[in-house]
Amino acid sequence: MNIVVQKFGGTSVATDASREMVIQKVVAAKNEQELPVVVVSAIGRKGSPYATDTLLDFVSTHVGSITDREYDLLLSCGEIISAVVIATLLNHNGYKAKALTGGQAGIITDKNHKNADLVYTHTDPILACLEQDIIPVVAGFQGVTADGEVTTLGRGGSDTTAALLAASLKADRIEIYTDVDGIMTADPRVCEKARIIPAISYNEVFQMADSGAKVIHPRAVEYAMRSQIPLIIKNTFTDEKGTCITQTKIDTSQKECDHIITSIAHRNDRVQFTIQENELSGKHLLELIAEKDISIDLINIFPQYKVFTIDNQHQASLELLLKDNSYQYTLVEDCAKVTVIGERMTGIPGVMARIVKVLQKTHIEILQTADSLTTIGCLIRQENVSGAISALHDEFLL
Repeated sequence: MNIVVQKFGGTSVATDASREMVIQKVVAAKNEQELPVVVVSAIGRKGSPYATDTLLDFVSTHVGSITDREYDLLLSCGEIISAVVIATLLNHNGYKAKALTGGQAGIITDKNHKNADLVYTHTDPILACLEQDIIPVVAGFQGVTADGEVTTLGRGGSDTTAALLAASLKADRIEIYTDVDGIMTADPRVCEKARIIPAISYNEVFQMADSGAKVIHPRAVEYAMRSQIPLIIKNTFTDEKGTCITQTKIDTSQKECDHIITSIAHRNDRVQFTIQENELSGKHLLELIAEKDISIDLINIFPQYKVFTIDNQHQASLELLLKDNSYQYTLVEDCAKVTVIGERMTGIPGVMARIVKVLQKTHIEILQTADSLTTIGCLIRQENVSGAISALHDEFLL
């Protein structure tokens, strides 16, 4: 079977005009003798009547806090509404279609409400539709436990739904439709010269997401990577080719430095802590931090002190922990981590030197660095993010 999984985000199903574009994309696949399996998000974004956050805000405001079970039951409604709407439109346009909840589509999860993990999928319901020339329209972001309880898959769950169904169905590709033309070299809101990346590897997308870029949910990439299914990020509203995500094979013997960087990502609202060692504490500092569920980044450990960053939402909690355990510390607020990403930099000398040189030339102070085989991260002051990214974008000819 020539199966293509097409996932449409909230803006794609938000209006009559956008829904018409969705129908056109699905019909185009049918006309190419492909078998589309459609996955949809809830209609619109926060503020829209049926958006996920709107439903949650309504109950929270008028009733109060709800249990995790009821949370999942409520949040599954938005995607079900979208599935019914798109299936009905396809039927009205002369194409047989059937709306399915996540559970009806065969997605079985564990019992971890609000962020469930896949246990298995059974593809019979979807295959039965395809064999009868029916287009299945699946509500994303949700599944069901073995005993019938509705669960949700966490943020980005509709992307995950598309990828896990594609893996189970052995689909030819996954198309993720949104309101942008593809993955960009940098955030266009802070870098005017940002452009679309035509092709990128699974690993580079992982690194972009981990470094703050809002591209595609990492779990979706993981499912696609395991099955070696190409992921294509496209725009519902244009005919642009988008960005193709695959297991790119890189020739590491190439020594040209013109295009060794694929993208630049950034994460704001970081706080840098420098903490003196404390022999009086009964537990290791990192153990105490882990017990508070505080994630740390850009860590450098020296004999007498440690330096690392955290998200500013955890600042008060960490300061209280340090004071309670008699740690001496200093901090720098309003920081940002800027990360250059590219598989081609592996084994090529001088990349860090170029980054340091261009930031110094732009009079941007580097507070801390960290690197891996495919990334180099620099901590700078948040006010300098736009200047830093633009300068690096020019330096590496993105």
